[in-house]
This record gives sequence, structure tokens and C-alpha cells, in this order.
Amino acid sequence: MAVNNAMTADFLRSAYGGESMAHMRYLIWGEEANKNGFPNIGRLFNAVANAEWVHARNHFNVLKDGIGDNSVVAGAVFGNTDIVQNLQGAIDGELHEVKQMYPVYLETAKFQVEKGAERSFHYALEAEKIHAELFKNAQEKAKSGADIGSDKIYVCPVCGYTEIGDKVQQCPVCGAKKEMFRNF
Repeated sequence: MAVNNAMTADFLRSAYGGESMAHMRYLIWGEEANKNGFPNIGRLFNAVANAEWVHARNHFNVLKDGIGDNSVVAGAVFGNTDIVQNLQGAIDGELHEVKQMYPVYLETAKFQVEKGAERSFHYALEAEKIHAELFKNAQEKAKSGADIGSDKIYVCPVCGYTEIGDKVQQCPVCGAKKEMFRNF
């Protein structure tokens, strides 16, 4: 399915760039969390890094027919300080996607009748809402010097939905079966 509208294609490339940077940033912050005695927050960062990779892959695949060089403008959080500040960076990035970026990208894709982009943006938006909450909960623990629990963290390989524990049997965003989920 080709992308027919330049604006939607630009938004897909921007989202791809942002998700790619989030993926790497979360891997770095996960490594830092591990080094500083927060191994379960480190697993959370690694799990959400995987979810961001899923989003980047989905955006990239929608653009698959558009081979060529493009400049990509994408916002990103930079810095690597302490666990509480790194989690704040993650929260800020996720909330930007939830409140600013993906609602605009999604409505544009709908308006331009770009079904592949619409699905990809919808998946990312719904997952990012969960990621923001997971990072907020982790930050509350970290502020008191505590790590989060050791329950398994599950990531849907189709849409990036992320869940701590065994509560979900089917992805509430895309319908994928839990057996497909990657666990951390």
C-alpha cells in the first residue's frame, strides 16, 4: 500500500525518526538503571524500547514503496542523569506523542485516507498512553529509592502495547494473542 500524500509521508518519516531515537534512548537509560541498582526499571526501559522499535518498524513498513533519501525532522529528549530524571524524560517524550504528535498525525492520515498510516499511528498512540503511565508509576517508586516489582513485562509485537503481569490474554489495541507477545 503506497502512501499517496506528501504530508502523511512526512509525518510517517518524522514518527519513524522519533521512535527510532526513543528505542535507543530507552536502551541507554535501561543500561543506566541496571548499573544504578534498578534492574526492574531497566527491564521496563528495555521492554518499552522494544515497543518503540515495533512502532518504528510499522511506520517504516507503511513507507516501503517510497525508496529514496529524505531528511527527517523529529523531536527527541536528550540527556542521561539519574533514574528519576531519565524517567521524567521518558514521561515527557511519551506525553508529547500522546498529546501533540500522534493525534495530529492520526487525524491527517484519516483526512487523507491513508489507511496504513492511520493504523500505524493509532497503534502507536494507544501504546504510548500506556508507556507514559508505566513510566510515571516507575518514577514514583524511584523517587523513594525503590525499584518496581519483578513481574514479567509483555510487549505486543504487532502494535507495541505493553503490559506488566499476566492480566491480558489478547491485545486490547490490535487483537494479537498473548502467546505472540515478547516478554521481559
